[in-house]
Amino acid sequence: MEGNYSSVLITLNSFYLGIPNKQDTLSINLKELSVIIVNYNSVQDILNCIKSCFKFSSANSMEWLIVNNDLTGKGKEEIIAQFPSVRWIEMGYNAGYARANNKGINESSGDIVLLLNPDTLIEDDAIEKCFKRLKDSGYVAAAAQLKNPDGSPQITGNFIIRGGLNHLLPLPYLGSFSRKIAFAIGTKKTNIPLASKEEKADWINGAFLMVKKSTIKKAGLLDEDFFLYSEEAEWCSRLKKYGEMCVYGDLSVIHLQGESIGRSTRQHGKGYFELTGKKGLQLIISQHLRIRKQFGKGWFLFHLLVHAIEIPVYFIVSFFENLFTFRNPFKDWGKALSYSKNILTLWNLSPKIWKNEPYFYKMF
Repeated sequence: MEGNYSSVLITLNSFYLGIPNKQDTLSINLKELSVIIVNYNSVQDILNCIKSCFKFSSANSMEWLIVNNDLTGKGKEEIIAQFPSVRWIEMGYNAGYARANNKGINESSGDIVLLLNPDTLIEDDAIEKCFKRLKDSGYVAAAAQLKNPDGSPQITGNFIIRGGLNHLLPLPYLGSFSRKIAFAIGTKKTNIPLASKEEKADWINGAFLMVKKSTIKKAGLLDEDFFLYSEEAEWCSRLKKYGEMCVYGDLSVIHLQGESIGRSTRQHGKGYFELTGKKGLQLIISQHLRIRKQFGKGWFLFHLLVHAIEIPVYFIVSFFENLFTFRNPFKDWGKALSYSKNILTLWNLSPKIWKNEPYFYKMF
């Protein structure tokens, strides 16, 4: 299809006043790119995001879909009033990232879809430029470089590490030990800190993930066992079987990172290194689910055991570390206890994860 959208002419053979073969022509605009944003307690973020997109005229040629996970119903009228072309799709429950995006993909008309986080701000017409490059390339998926509000880069493209061993890095003490071993043996880097103009990756951060629908038909939709976290990594592992994906480093998108989830869990830490509390529990469960699905039972069991071993290590090492640095030796035991509770929940769910039976792993 030429241009940002094409016009399809449908000719209808009808009868009018008894005279056959009178033709009426109906023109339907089909968008080539569909942008999907999932809403959960993110109305202001979405408004800011869409406003940043509509600063560029190209936004008018895209299909915009908001999939609503928020049962309060807030924001629909406000968003539609400002952006009448937006389609609002109700899930009816907090379906999480995978299920909501799948709903959007199924209802979209574009040949290419963009999964876009609500807490993003578009710079320099990055969506349109990424779309044109991906459309004319052999890549199956692509992304623009994510950046923090201060302009520093966020990790956008990642590499698959054997057995998902990078999931050990957030562990408070064994993670540091694992990192030292990895550096000592020359393990390849796990991500692309800042992409060059065009850099290949094994999987892409779900905050800005543009995918050709022809590839989705082959690889399947996102796995709906996931509620939040790690689903894009598992999905990209299937997408990549049908072609390469890349990050366009000269295109940038500001990502506020975790604003809506922070409000939901009342934990405002950035990134994926906090394994305590509700957010930490969801991270742990989703990471182990990804390991089971992508790398198999053996690696799942390995991670399960290492995360359990971390419990006594956390209590003992934190005690002596604080003691020797003249701090309260019990200072970190609250976090250690929270981590322990999360691992106990993981072990309770491990039979389901082991069997890989359909189950919605929603932790909050």
